[in-house]
Amino acid sequence: MAEQVALVIGGLTGGLLLLLLIVVSCCLWKRLCAKFPYEELPRGTTAASSLQGNKLCPLHAGTQTSRPLGVPFVVPPSLQSRDWLPLHSREWAQVPQGPCLAPELLPHTTGSNLGNTCMVGTINPELYKFPEDKSETDFPEGCRGRLWFSVEYQQEAERLLVGLIKAQWLQAPSETCSPLVKLHLLPDGRRFLQSKTKRKTANPQFDEHFIFQVSSKSISQMVLRFSVYHVDRQRKHQLLGQVLFPLKNETLAGDYPRIIWRDLEAESLEPPSEFGDLQFCLSYNDCLSRLTVVVLRAKGLRLQEDRTFASVYVKVSLMNHNKFVKCKRTSAVLGSANPVYSETFIFKAEPTELDTASLCLTVLQSTEGDKSHQVGRVVVGPYMYARGKELEHWMEMLSKPKELVKCWHALCHATES
Repeated sequence: MAEQVALVIGGLTGGLLLLLLIVVSCCLWKRLCAKFPYEELPRGTTAASSLQGNKLCPLHAGTQTSRPLGVPFVVPPSLQSRDWLPLHSREWAQVPQGPCLAPELLPHTTGSNLGNTCMVGTINPELYKFPEDKSETDFPEGCRGRLWFSVEYQQEAERLLVGLIKAQWLQAPSETCSPLVKLHLLPDGRRFLQSKTKRKTANPQFDEHFIFQVSSKSISQMVLRFSVYHVDRQRKHQLLGQVLFPLKNETLAGDYPRIIWRDLEAESLEPPSEFGDLQFCLSYNDCLSRLTVVVLRAKGLRLQEDRTFASVYVKVSLMNHNKFVKCKRTSAVLGSANPVYSETFIFKAEPTELDTASLCLTVLQSTEGDKSHQVGRVVVGPYMYARGKELEHWMEMLSKPKELVKCWHALCHATES
């Protein structure tokens, strides 16, 4: 009997303690909720609060509400109601309609007062634009014209596909221009293909395709030449300019033909010198202390009798106080007295070294026995090493920093330099 009474008293005591714990928990929860009060503002009222001088909506001030003190909080409006707002000429953004929408941002507004708002997440289209193609607008002074073409080589069929696209800014000797283009595959200059004649236009559109049958072994040694002529009323051809394009492996690489453009160059009418002539460009960048040499081509080279198996290359040497600093060489062109290279070489030279530095470009011919025979050479540099045209070329390079200065030079033997 005494045990049953003890169990009843223990149960009642536990129940009272549990009830007391529940009451205390409810009181603490109400106090905690009272510290973070909030209320949902109606859509018709202006969402603004002047608590401690802080405004919830910076667009315009509104009337104060009878909210208790605390942290300002606004339930965002529904995102289903949106309007498109023009930002710039090609840019749009969605702005939700709500209590913070300023009158000047409404859809019917014709003006743009977006400088007062902060649009987060907009895209700047200027960062995603491709570089502007200025090949059809920027023509240098003295330009004879510009030619667009494509080149593709089919390895299996051993065919060279040339697409003649268009030309612009052709400088004809008369008021009207009737151009045509002849395509040669050098060093064999006898066989050529010819485009149709375009009447009375300095900006012809050709859109023609030509095929040359060339073996894969000799394709890298050949040069594609475009000769642009003007056909007068007597059907005589007057040369306007030419483009020389070496067919090297890097220029023919790719699964699809590349569109290439080149400026027309005037054909040299001067006869070659005794040992031949060499054309190259010079440029110096004083900021990077970089001397650039571009070996373009040679003409009228006096080669040995066995020309079939002879290859011609150019060795470029940077010298300082008649001591070799560094030497580089071009690729070899097989059996041609008028080779085309178009190769660039860069040397490191400080500005203080230019008074004692010089460049020696030597044309060499190699035969089967791995022997090299000097065809001729040219030295360009300051007054200490060069005279005449070679000195003028060097001084013009220094007077035009970061520009390529192109010139022809007559070759001579080592004893004559």
